[in-house]
Amino acid sequence: MTPTNISIAVIGGGMGGLTAALTLLQAGFDVHVFEQAGAVSEIGAGVQISPNASRVLHGLGLENALARTGVKPLAWHQRRWNDGQTLLRTPLALAMEAHFGFPHYQMHRADVIDALVAALPAERLHAGHRFAGLVDHGDRVDVQFENGMHFEAHALIGADGIHSAVRRAVFGREDARFTGCVAYRGLVPAERLAQLQLEVTAQVWMGPGQHFVHYFVRNRELVNFVAVVDQSDWALESWTMRADAAEASTAFAAWHPQVRAILAAVDQTYKWALFDRQPMPHWSAGRVTLLGDACHAMLPFMAQGAAQAIEDAATLAACLRPCNAHELPEALRHYETQRLARTAKIQSLSSANKARFHLPDGEAQRERDAQMQQGSTDWSPQAVAWLYGHDAWSTAASPP
Repeated sequence: MTPTNISIAVIGGGMGGLTAALTLLQAGFDVHVFEQAGAVSEIGAGVQISPNASRVLHGLGLENALARTGVKPLAWHQRRWNDGQTLLRTPLALAMEAHFGFPHYQMHRADVIDALVAALPAERLHAGHRFAGLVDHGDRVDVQFENGMHFEAHALIGADGIHSAVRRAVFGREDARFTGCVAYRGLVPAERLAQLQLEVTAQVWMGPGQHFVHYFVRNRELVNFVAVVDQSDWALESWTMRADAAEASTAFAAWHPQVRAILAAVDQTYKWALFDRQPMPHWSAGRVTLLGDACHAMLPFMAQGAAQAIEDAATLAACLRPCNAHELPEALRHYETQRLARTAKIQSLSSANKARFHLPDGEAQRERDAQMQQGSTDWSPQAVAWLYGHDAWSTAASPP
């Protein structure tokens, strides 16, 4: 059986699911994406597309689409919360592109989603299909939806996020962990902040129990911000909600004037509870596997959540490309083994950064600052070669 006769269902029309559909379609599979919402869309927020992710997206022919709206930041600029002192400044876009061959972009998430949707044939994307269950018959999977529709596929990919219904159907219920952080996120028209003369950098401000990130997106027309605050619990049913912009301003009222000015210019913000999960020992079973936040949800403190889902998609396609329908379960297990250790490492580093960013002023904070100012950096091209230099297309070209 050739790949064109092998059908694959992808549950979830987010960045990971759409990228998976495109990589698998490019590999010759008969792919269909099922999204529960009535239309594929994205709440306004920024995303970092680092070289390990742009490598994949360029391979899908999206280079021009990314370049049209993406912003190439000059540096990571890490600063102290109250006086703005530079703790570390590491060259980013130009340096990383020179070392790894692919750009680093700051982007509006909606722009990435739009580029992926535009590249996917319309008949491959099915909105308004909420996953209800599955039956693995051994040689095929019967995928069931709440609207009564059934779809038979040779394999099923669960790319339906941290609260994955596919994960729950295959591996049982396991609630995501509230990490003790909430994030206020939003976008500000850049013209409102012209007086600040903001650099085209990704700025990370570190302070006691909080940190603040801001960077340009969408051709520098918008400034994306993320304001993260320690919080003991989260009692709401939803993990994201509209919030009063004044609430975020109050939380950062004692911070540097630049931080306060950005928050003062905000019209609308969203408040997100930050959840993650422990690394899974396995995420494939029979003809079903998981991808992205469905299997390795992580805190955003390495800016790698989207990038790792994009990597998953490329490695998945590389593992499945040489297979016939009978070999798919083995190929899905091979995909899992290629991704488990790497994603678990990034999950761990992301969690560790939460503590490092939020150190209270004192001895530990002074030691951290001194190490950063002395040039100890985890963002030099040499130090991040394992991360940004990763080629997800070629790491798993064939099953063992």
